[in-house]
Amino acid sequence: MAMTDPLGDMLTRIRNGQQAKKDSVLSPASKLRANVLEVLQREGYIRGYSEDTTGKHPALRIELKYFEGEPAIKHVSRVSKPGRRVYSGSKELPTVRNGLGITIVSTPRGVLSDNEARDSNVGGEVLAEVF
Repeated sequence: MAMTDPLGDMLTRIRNGQQAKKDSVLSPASKLRANVLEVLQREGYIRGYSEDTTGKHPALRIELKYFEGEPAIKHVSRVSKPGRRVYSGSKELPTVRNGLGITIVSTPRGVLSDNEARDSNVGGEVLAEVF
């Protein structure tokens, strides 16, 4: 069975891993997933990620981050889904929790956080929101 939403699958693996207090989770590798993980690492929501080639297919090992026993990511959700894509201009990018969270945006300049996209004055597809 083909996966219809690979990014949503990765975000769900992160959410489930943090609820189970795992140190790290595995997700199949792709460029989009690696770019989203790069944004999450830059913004401090995960400790890091690395390529894992021990299995049959390449995977990404995502190292989860906790602060005083609580997950660093309180909420992660997919905004633009395969059935309904959501696009936004640089001026209309949504803010999450009055700027305490981030929105991950796929722009012509790559995958950026909402603040980076506003600074670069580019819009694009709103992939996910995290806080």
